[in-house]
Amino acid sequence: MENDWSQSLTHPIRLVATDMDGTLTQQGKFTPILFEALERLASINIPVIIVTGRSAGWVEAIAHYLPIAGAIAENGGLYFAKPDSDPDILVPIPDLRTHRQNLAAAFRALQETFPHVREANDNRFRLTDWTFDVKGLSQADLRRMHQICQQKGWGFTYSTVQCHIKFSQQEKATAVQVVLQRYFPDIEPNEIVTVGDSPNDESLFNSAVFPNAIGVANVREYSDRLTHFPKTLTPSPEVQGFLELAQSLQAHSPS
Repeated sequence: MENDWSQSLTHPIRLVATDMDGTLTQQGKFTPILFEALERLASINIPVIIVTGRSAGWVEAIAHYLPIAGAIAENGGLYFAKPDSDPDILVPIPDLRTHRQNLAAAFRALQETFPHVREANDNRFRLTDWTFDVKGLSQADLRRMHQICQQKGWGFTYSTVQCHIKFSQQEKATAVQVVLQRYFPDIEPNEIVTVGDSPNDESLFNSAVFPNAIGVANVREYSDRLTHFPKTLTPSPEVQGFLELAQSLQAHSPS
């Protein structure tokens, strides 16, 4: 499959680092198209790692059941390299219990201005960040939340699903770089494709870090809110766009 959009990729590509919700899903669900795409990449020896804001509890299961090389959870907080193994914490947290208490205090500070927000259902399964639902929040709300978190010394980001309070340095691109050093030391940044669809993927779109940054088509919704916007978009949104990427990589594969 040849598309003009794919010509900007450097080749060969040896690894794909991809967001999950809105990138590997269709209307919030996994579909057979996803397994087709992942199996297509496995067949040409291109490992996939998922880089998501979802919780450690969710991602441990995902890493176990999907045909992937591993998964980064909580927007860069930790990495599951293989099934049934302890997560590799990617950010410096001396004491997880104290860290969770500090995150809870930051969330309470947000609630002083936004008393209607409630922690997300999966927050209890998290280790490195604190989450609440993004639904019903305006852009002005999100900007104000970012300001409050910064004033308290925390980072803040959001996706199509959730808002996240986290360390300022806790981001997807940094986590991918750490995972490359620890688990894929022979792969260079220009041999990776990074893929995403929303503001919490912005660090993956920084072409100075990852030259092969791609957005699935639905990222256009955020084009006016991102400092780093992918230079290349797939023709289709969500998982169909990811399948188009997999097909393009197979077409360029020497095997």
